[in-house]
Amino acid sequence: MAEVKACVALVRPMIEALRAQDYGKLTELANQTFKKEHDADIIKTEIREALPKSFNLPVYRGDLLAFLALQDDIADSVEDLAVVLTLKKLAVPPKLVEDVRAYVECVLNTCDYLFRCTDQLADFTEADFGGPRGKQILELVAKAEHAEWESDKSAYHLSQRIYELEDEIRATDIFLWSQVIRTLGQLANHADHTAGRLRRMLVR
Repeated sequence: MAEVKACVALVRPMIEALRAQDYGKLTELANQTFKKEHDADIIKTEIREALPKSFNLPVYRGDLLAFLALQDDIADSVEDLAVVLTLKKLAVPPKLVEDVRAYVECVLNTCDYLFRCTDQLADFTEADFGGPRGKQILELVAKAEHAEWESDKSAYHLSQRIYELEDEIRATDIFLWSQVIRTLGQLANHADHTAGRLRRMLVR
């Protein structure tokens, strides 16, 4: 998850580099994203190999592996975003700067609530599952779900705003912006699903 968080931490800088039309910086950040995603893949494989079926775990092994796979999906989404942002020199229309920023923050809020959940798992014990700490994590899971719902609304609003400017924006740029919105939406969805899987692990 530390490597996944490092990937997500690059989302805001990439969007800001795009807004500033600093394409050199954007490419540099995209390359960092590719490396971080690869590092996360390596650790994912190491964890899978370290969890033989004979291990006695406080949660179902299948749930733990699914939780791991969903974390990987988050990193993959950031990598996908980096690819889309560097396909061409895309510009942020001045009229959409605040709408884009608002949407990105909604998506990152979803991720942040998930990370706040997982940060508490480092010294989590089986006794905590039904205790105050478990309940606190479940409250954060609910907040992640709400934040994902907010990101969906923000995505719809941004999409509307883009099409309102279709006479001012090239068709290829509209297509790419649609891809950016969709990829960011996937990032929020994966964070939401990861939080949901954590809930399933805690309430069994």
